[in-house]
Amino acid sequence: MSIYEEKGIQPMLISEQQNPFNSPDWIYELKLDGIRCIAYMNQHVDLRNKRDKKLLPFVPELSEIHRQVTDKCILDGELFVLKNGMTDFYEIQRRALMTDPFKIKLAGQKYPACFVAFDILYLQNKLMTDYPLIERKNLLKKLIVENNFFCASRYIENDGTKLFKAAKSQYLEGIVAKKKDSQYYFGKRTKDWIKCKVMQTDDCVICGYIPKANHMTSLILGQYDDNCSLVYRGHVTLGVSLRFFDHYRPKRINFSPFGFIPKGNENAIWLAPELVCIVESMPTDKKAFRQPVFKGIRDDKMPEECRISPEISMT
Repeated sequence: MSIYEEKGIQPMLISEQQNPFNSPDWIYELKLDGIRCIAYMNQHVDLRNKRDKKLLPFVPELSEIHRQVTDKCILDGELFVLKNGMTDFYEIQRRALMTDPFKIKLAGQKYPACFVAFDILYLQNKLMTDYPLIERKNLLKKLIVENNFFCASRYIENDGTKLFKAAKSQYLEGIVAKKKDSQYYFGKRTKDWIKCKVMQTDDCVICGYIPKANHMTSLILGQYDDNCSLVYRGHVTLGVSLRFFDHYRPKRINFSPFGFIPKGNENAIWLAPELVCIVESMPTDKKAFRQPVFKGIRDDKMPEECRISPEISMT
């Protein structure tokens, strides 16, 4: 059985975050605020997130995009929704949690989903992962016939700082820099792909919570270090809704997932480290987040993917 029939592809991951830079050996793309998505295309399209969850039932308006490619292929890209001219992660995430087909259809009519392909992994029954990135990009351009729902990601060469400034001026999330000669490694982090973010956002594991006064709740956050150990990253209270508990029903446990009880968490209610959330904060090199705001749940990421930035001091 080929990789196309097996499905279950784990996409290559970005290794680290850096300041924007210029180099003739790299290309630069806009970082879209959506859901990472693998598209299997032949006689029909099958869209899957990083957990191999089927996404097409939530975005039925994309059911015909396989007609926009000239050959059987597997593409890596981003599934997103435009709202007021901007990519809106919370809108596409809300869609991915819907269960009523009628409401999904209405949402698709109001804010249609789009798929942008930025890599090709498989073409005409052949793996393309050993080809240099720039060659894969050229194949991608020839493969896709673009329409309003489906296109290939645009990129520039050499001048990453210019694209970053443009992204910042348009209030976009940032850019991704990729080495021109980089190969594609399934499920691995690589320094061949680097993100440069305008806003400081982090993916964190929810490890517990502390009930507060005035019906408020403080979530306890964690991230994994290079040794795959879960590290305490503090709390987030602002933006947390009690509806979070009603919808996700996180699993309680009777011990701290950090292996110890961090100071100030003696009265915590601990949770199994299974849910991933987005936290927006002010830039800092400290262990705890600075003025963090809870922005929502990501069910397209595994907890082990929540990594501590190398700039963070853990001392």
